[in-house]
Amino acid sequence: MMKVTVVGAGLAGCEAAWQLARQGIPVELVEMKPLQFSPAHHSPLFGELVCSNSLKAEHLTNASGLLKAEMARLGSLVLSCAHKARVPAGGALAVDREVFSRLLTQAVEEHPLIQVKRQVAEQLPPPPWIIATGPLTGDGLCRAIEALPGAGRLHFFDAAAPIVTRESLDMDKVFAASRYGRGEGQDYLNCPMDQAQYDAFYDALMGAQLNQPHGFEQKLVFEGCLAVEILAARGRQTLCFGPLKPIGLTDPRTGKRPYAVVQLRQDNQEGTLYNMVGFQTRLKWGEQKRVFSMIPGLEHAEFVRYGVMHRNTYLNGPDMLGPNYALAGDPLTRFAGQITGVEGYMESAASGLVAGLCLARRLRGLPEPQWGKQTMLGALEAHVRTPTANFQPMNANFGILTPLDQRVKGKQNRYEQLSARALAALEDIAGQMEEEP
Repeated sequence: MMKVTVVGAGLAGCEAAWQLARQGIPVELVEMKPLQFSPAHHSPLFGELVCSNSLKAEHLTNASGLLKAEMARLGSLVLSCAHKARVPAGGALAVDREVFSRLLTQAVEEHPLIQVKRQVAEQLPPPPWIIATGPLTGDGLCRAIEALPGAGRLHFFDAAAPIVTRESLDMDKVFAASRYGRGEGQDYLNCPMDQAQYDAFYDALMGAQLNQPHGFEQKLVFEGCLAVEILAARGRQTLCFGPLKPIGLTDPRTGKRPYAVVQLRQDNQEGTLYNMVGFQTRLKWGEQKRVFSMIPGLEHAEFVRYGVMHRNTYLNGPDMLGPNYALAGDPLTRFAGQITGVEGYMESAASGLVAGLCLARRLRGLPEPQWGKQTMLGALEAHVRTPTANFQPMNANFGILTPLDQRVKGKQNRYEQLSARALAALEDIAGQMEEEP
């Protein structure tokens, strides 16, 4: 059986290596620590958690909970170690970071089919391989990846605006229109403000708490892209002549031009998700919820992704990736983790699970599963290879799933039905795989 090289022993790399090995595929896991550390890492252990010890919610009315349930059904190593290392956190799965990493490292190092090689990867290994080197991939390997078909230049900075679900908007306040009626005339959803509403929003924005960049991100944050709060700090009216300019728009409720307008642009083909145009930000997530919910029409908005500005190396997935995180046209070469364009700890591990499981099946001469966008695993996999106007990383959320056939009243009821459908679909897929030799 061919040996697979997995580069990177983070959550995605460990999960991919485990899924390969448990199907009888020998693995060489290449990890640069402790020979070299990224600016964000300090421990020689695998699967180091940097930003938080929380792996988010577990209940099935939360997208992260659904993702965990799907991963558990497929035998996720990361999830198993997390459960053993958990600490009290209400409805969330939080872990003792040290215990979690130690359990993960031990499981991987002790598996008889996984050979760990401590080495800094500067080039791509011979196929078959899985690259799972994360958002701080080294310069040498980045250059090698950029030479691959469709790669172009990797994104080295993630400056993304918040994304909300369309169904959570108050459409009695929001109106559809393009500036001056250009295009189809309905390309944007517009949240109009009068002067009092704008002034209150502006004051809240100026007083909101910010996430401070890491030292190695400082230059990127201030030179790479302009945050909405930095633009607003240049003067009270600056936003009205920038991303919130009302020119060319008429509020159909009043027949007049608003004082300011926040525009929302469709973010996926189904039209279930919309991003806030020009709202890349360094505000803390709780502050984004508080301040941006002051915008008319967004009072009860469901944020499936908050705005971010940080160092983040990720692929041009829509031009580069095929099914199951494979390099387009070469199913023996795959990527996993945040470098693919998934966002979050469990999402990274999930992509490693899919990449490892599917590559193992291909090497064994078995068909790769077709997940479909009814499952969270499949919806994340589809997101990173689906062309959009402005491809950005995405975490697990119900907005990327195929909508239900009929409207369901109540958000919790809808989420329960989406989760039930997803788990039933995944059970069919898992059952079919278990029946094969």
